[in-house]
Amino acid sequence: MHHLGSTATTASTARTDVTIGYVGGGSQGWAHTFINDILQCQDVSGQVRLYDVDYEAAQRNAELGNALGSREEAVSDWTFEAAETLAAALEDADFVICSTQDPPEETFVHDIDVPQEYGIYQTVADTCGPGGAVRALRSIPQYREIAATVREQCPDAWVFNYTNPMTVCTRALYEEYPDINAIGLCHEVFHIQQLLAEIAEKYVDDAENVAGSEIDVNVKGINHFTWIDEAYWRDHDVFQYLDAELEERKPLPSFEPGDLEGEDYWINHHEVAFDLYDKFGLLGAAGDRHLVEFVPWYLSIDEPAEIQRWGIRLTPSSARVSDSDGPAKMDKYMAHPEEFDFTSSGEEAVDIIRALLGLEPLKTNVNYPNVGQTPDLPDGAVVETNVLITGAGVKPITAGTLPREVRNMVTTTIHNQETLVEAGFTGDLDLAFEAFLNEPLVTIPREEARELFAELIDIEREYFEDYDLEGATVLEN
Repeated sequence: MHHLGSTATTASTARTDVTIGYVGGGSQGWAHTFINDILQCQDVSGQVRLYDVDYEAAQRNAELGNALGSREEAVSDWTFEAAETLAAALEDADFVICSTQDPPEETFVHDIDVPQEYGIYQTVADTCGPGGAVRALRSIPQYREIAATVREQCPDAWVFNYTNPMTVCTRALYEEYPDINAIGLCHEVFHIQQLLAEIAEKYVDDAENVAGSEIDVNVKGINHFTWIDEAYWRDHDVFQYLDAELEERKPLPSFEPGDLEGEDYWINHHEVAFDLYDKFGLLGAAGDRHLVEFVPWYLSIDEPAEIQRWGIRLTPSSARVSDSDGPAKMDKYMAHPEEFDFTSSGEEAVDIIRALLGLEPLKTNVNYPNVGQTPDLPDGAVVETNVLITGAGVKPITAGTLPREVRNMVTTTIHNQETLVEAGFTGDLDLAFEAFLNEPLVTIPREEARELFAELIDIEREYFEDYDLEGATVLEN
């Protein structure tokens, strides 16, 4: 993220009439982060309407937001209210935030555990692989509804999507409402910028206390399978030091199975990112847990501990359900709002809102339809690159082409995503299976893959009412 020149905040430039609709407004994760950030934005105020399928959760977050608004750290004037319907939340909204949890938590358990019974291991299962594909199919009808409601209630609003699978959800918004203004936001690249900041401190004279946001990178690819081929700190080329850093990190992988038992499930040593750099000359620009799911070789394992060789762990389904401490934490905040810790979250939604309002232009990476910023990837596909955001909107910055070997891998996933979107809009599960079968992690025989796909759909049948379940030959025994 790079601010490109501040507009001094005055009574005439500050905005006090902004309306934001929040879809997934009952969450205790992203919604709390957004409340934290928006209350600390001194030159934008207005109203936030929180919508959630759990209306009581949205009500509690509205109460929390209003209570926190009286804190000294809250430097803007926002009111929060819960909306009973999606339409009510989005009526005349200037901005729409989407951070929805794909249907209940047990679906994540199925997405991870059932493929493992077929010998397919996944580290995240929310973007690609068998879990990501089925999650995409469940999500598309939801995002069609959101886009249709935007078209009816706030056709000119800017929509920010945080939900995974990021690319498919954002693509579904555009497929339903082609004139929508939507971007997908993800923080994975920020972590790589922090890694590059540490490398700058290590190799560049006088580089001390470098923030990740100070590293200017050229990003290209798709969400969670992004690549960097340029990195600068001020006028210093940081990318040139990756060869030296790679040599220090070798041999790769550097761990043994079982070395990380007891470590955090989200541990990341960037060994996969550097291995991809070693192979292809570009740095993988996402967490290793995401990167390994886009290619077949890292997760070609027989036991979960084997992936620890690469400095990461498999995340069990038990770790992907909601924070068990969440309700107690929420109760504490409701009773004692002074115990809520205002922080600098590092997320960019509020900065982007300010940029789109014309307060301060911003250069950052987002997920946006390809209009030539990645000329060797399919037009219209949702790609992740840098953009310039101003009061005039979002303008993609040309990122250039990918090496052929990398482009082939990225394009495979894009074609899968486009097929899933088509299947989601036509209700065709036979077509969806073709994308499922083409996932790099699905290396089992076709008939076993069909059985796995059918089992996942059958377990979660209640969430596939928008699909032609009776006419799908792939579901026949």
